[in-house]
Amino acid sequence: MLKDNHGRNINYLRLAVTDRCNLRCFYCMPEDGLNWLSRTELMTYEEMLRSCSLLVKMGIEKIRITGGEPFVRKDIMQLLTSISQLQGLKELSLTTNGVLTAPYVSELKKIGVRSVNLSLDTLDANRFFTITRRDEFANVMAALDALLKHNIEVKINAVVMDGKNTQDIIPLVEMTKDLPVSVRFIEEMPFNGDGHLYTGLQWDYVRILEEIKTKYPQVQKITDPAYSTAYNYQIPGHKGSIGIIAAYSRTFCGTCNRIRITPQGELKTCLYDDGVLNIKNLMRSGTADNELQGILLNAFGNRPKDGWEAEQLRVQHPGIHESMATIGG
Repeated sequence: MLKDNHGRNINYLRLAVTDRCNLRCFYCMPEDGLNWLSRTELMTYEEMLRSCSLLVKMGIEKIRITGGEPFVRKDIMQLLTSISQLQGLKELSLTTNGVLTAPYVSELKKIGVRSVNLSLDTLDANRFFTITRRDEFANVMAALDALLKHNIEVKINAVVMDGKNTQDIIPLVEMTKDLPVSVRFIEEMPFNGDGHLYTGLQWDYVRILEEIKTKYPQVQKITDPAYSTAYNYQIPGHKGSIGIIAAYSRTFCGTCNRIRITPQGELKTCLYDDGVLNIKNLMRSGTADNELQGILLNAFGNRPKDGWEAEQLRVQHPGIHESMATIGG
């Protein structure tokens, strides 16, 4: 088992395969998008597979594919299929906005993907357009339907934003009555990609729970799985469950088991750090796997104790402003 310098297990990799996205969610990027990475700046699929293979051999057991939006990258199923065949990997999952997902669901099921996180901040088509700046609500709902029909576990991720979608908290909770989904409310984070400083959190995990209790005072705390980033709840009689992720409050850092690799190959041992080394560049300079393993172990042995320390240590981008699409969530 991989461990960091604070004794925390590391067994979970989030691999971002692209920075590009077919939505323009205002909390993630400017309306006109970002300066997309060129093809040469991105990791190739061969480099991604080599990274995943090495990390699985070192102790990574779960890999989540993220973006940007994974399905905007050409031939993504080839990479997913190859990763799913790695010996020692116990779980392959992905996060998607659902716009292009529905046609791939049967293939995802076939290669063993058992869990998909679906980004959905509102159940109102007009608010969806306001938030995402795209008219794709029907495609996202079609993806949800396809995932449920194929018995793939669905976690719905909703970022709670003051003045934008707080009226959707209760309708999203109501989805859990008849659908076996986990609806997870996420505190808004400062990764908006527009260079503006974060103005502060209006809806933290405590306030979100209090809002849920206004309609469902009987909501009950349930056991949080190992390494859970969410506080988990269930309403008696409901098929699904509720999660609240304190992403900005950072209350779960003490059990964090995850690392991230960005589309350009930057290793992040914390969501809030600057990136600690570039795996792609090391590979392209001829670094052998045994050397790379030693470099990675050194990085894991110098991990910040929490997201607050990681943020304080930032050098390249003090005052976080990069887009979540560039770091993989």
